[in-house]
Amino acid sequence: MNIEMIFGNFPVLESVNLVFKKIEEVHLQEVYTIYDNDNVFEYCGIIPKHNLQTVNKMISHFDRDYHKKSRIKWGIFQKKQSNKLVGIIESMDFNQKVNMVSIGYFLAENYWGKGIATESVGALVKFLFEEVNINRIQAEVMPANEISKKVLLKNGFIKEGLLRQASLWSGKGVVDLEIYGILKEDYMNNLY
Repeated sequence: MNIEMIFGNFPVLESVNLVFKKIEEVHLQEVYTIYDNDNVFEYCGIIPKHNLQTVNKMISHFDRDYHKKSRIKWGIFQKKQSNKLVGIIESMDFNQKVNMVSIGYFLAENYWGKGIATESVGALVKFLFEEVNINRIQAEVMPANEISKKVLLKNGFIKEGLLRQASLWSGKGVVDLEIYGILKEDYMNNLY
């Protein structure tokens, strides 16, 4: 794992239609639109935030977590719409001994069903395997979250199992989680 590829300088990633870059205070209104929507977090272990000041503090927490080298959150921006923030994708739980990382993502509701999550996960997977040299990427998904499961499957992830009553998620209590994973060898085999 080349952790410096992530935590040396904030990496800017690009895909065909999207750019992934640091979320700044100038994006406050767009970040607030995401966090203020209960529907966005129906299947997440995140409690929606209905206060602009709280969301503003969160943006500084994104930066703090990055500098602690514990988590990186990229803003997902559309290239065509003058760099409009449409979602967030993150990598966290970096396990250097096992050479693995977990990912998560969520979009503003107006951008659901447009292929953005699938393209975003694909771009992040490519970066983590090809640039950071991660061996395993995983995602935890609530069993009812069919859309997110499809996004992962389209990107080569495999459902590895169900963890029953295994995690405490904010606002949800103790939940079952399905684990989806992809190994670098799976990814490389799918390229050819």
